[in-house]
Amino acid sequence: MSDPERIWIVGASEGIGAELARAYAARGASLVISARSEDKLQALADEIGAEAVPADVSDPQSLATAAERIAAGGLLDRAITLAALYDPGKVLEIDPEFAAKIVSVNLTGSFHFARAAAPLLREGGDLVLTGSVAGYVGLPQGQIYSASKAGVISLAETLRAELAPGIRVRMISPGFVATRLTEKNSFEMPAVLQPEDAAQRIVRGLDGRRFEVHFPRRLTLPLKLLRVLPYGIALRLTARLVQ
Repeated sequence: MSDPERIWIVGASEGIGAELARAYAARGASLVISARSEDKLQALADEIGAEAVPADVSDPQSLATAAERIAAGGLLDRAITLAALYDPGKVLEIDPEFAAKIVSVNLTGSFHFARAAAPLLREGGDLVLTGSVAGYVGLPQGQIYSASKAGVISLAETLRAELAPGIRVRMISPGFVATRLTEKNSFEMPAVLQPEDAAQRIVRGLDGRRFEVHFPRRLTLPLKLLRVLPYGIALRLTARLVQ
């Protein structure tokens, strides 16, 4: 019998990250889970039998300390970050300090995570970053969140080329998922999923070999089409979405 997968999930204290940890635990994976919220993290670790290692993706030293502890347990098969901040609204109305925090967690945090996690992976292991369909195109009300996720998409594409073939870089691009973050939205979210459903889609997607795991397709495919249209058409379409 082969050894169970060893997986590190960051952003696991709630939402999609917590449900993803539960899904992998249910199929027997050996899990290391990380987040800033130590109480919630430890409660989940006790529930599913995981190792809790607190870490903050916006703090390189925090990640380095976590990585050193994780390395002592052996190599990883997968390292996944879902850590994110979100605040909907117009670009000129967002608080600049909070905008900087969003970039620090979403984009720079993905950079820090990749640097900390890559040396921990076995040959052929998966390094998984989380983008968003919000990063496909500059949509109204997406403000700095959309821009940060567009950066994550570009970062994942770059890492995919740089780290191959030893490490497989993968990207998760969720649509709307009912979490504490999306509760802030004042608009009706199309094709919204529950975190449990999102987690199962991620597990199935990462079992395959494609670079990107995106869902639900009834939302992602139209946005992908919008992304490749000429600006003259695409910008006219997105302008109609302004509230």
